[in-house]
Amino acid sequence: MSRTLVFGDMHGALKALKQLIKKARITKDDTLIFLGDYVDGWSESAPLVSFLIQLKTTHDCVFIRGNHDALCYTWLMQKTYNPEWIKHGGQATMDSYAALSQEEINTHLHFYENLINYHVVEHNRLFLHAGFSNLHGPHREYFDETFYWDRTLWETALATDPRLEKTDPIYPARLLLFDEIYIGHTPVTRINQTTPVQATCVWNIDTGAAFKGPLTAIDIDTKEYWQSDPVHLLYPNENGRN
Repeated sequence: MSRTLVFGDMHGALKALKQLIKKARITKDDTLIFLGDYVDGWSESAPLVSFLIQLKTTHDCVFIRGNHDALCYTWLMQKTYNPEWIKHGGQATMDSYAALSQEEINTHLHFYENLINYHVVEHNRLFLHAGFSNLHGPHREYFDETFYWDRTLWETALATDPRLEKTDPIYPARLLLFDEIYIGHTPVTRINQTTPVQATCVWNIDTGAAFKGPLTAIDIDTKEYWQSDPVHLLYPNENGRN
């Protein structure tokens, strides 16, 4: 039976992704949706992207753009050194790309260029890295950067009183547009959680793999989820983004 599985932010943790593929017993019948932030943090950013490129040749994969992926792409294209990016995991990514040939880098550039900002499937489900701000929906968004930088969608979902009726005039309009929204970007470890968190219609799948949390994948139909070991234990001699 085919499933649709969603993966949270990986930040170069290829070992964790391989664990999840085994734990979830992923087959070629499954659709795999990746919410972005493939790079920056652990030492295998470039190998992880290479793995994803290969994975797409055998599996049905959807790759969404994260803010760290956009930052990495800018560096690869322009060779500019963004101090904030370097501080938040970029150095590990730069180091990992030093081992790649220009031909391999060109393949990665094609991967980054073909990332999408959001994805919608049946049953009115939306997938994106961070959020959107337009009250009419992501198709009316003015600035692409919002899709992979916004935190207000998640903050709004968390702050919405669960007792508030959807018909109430103050119910947040963005939370009425989709039955389910799947995001990453803001680790749930910030609210002391390490498993997927649902707030209103929003499911946050970023369980802190860049730091000391696990990497998570979730089945959107059953809500069963699988997690890797805490990623810092898989890379004991590294700091990640800690």
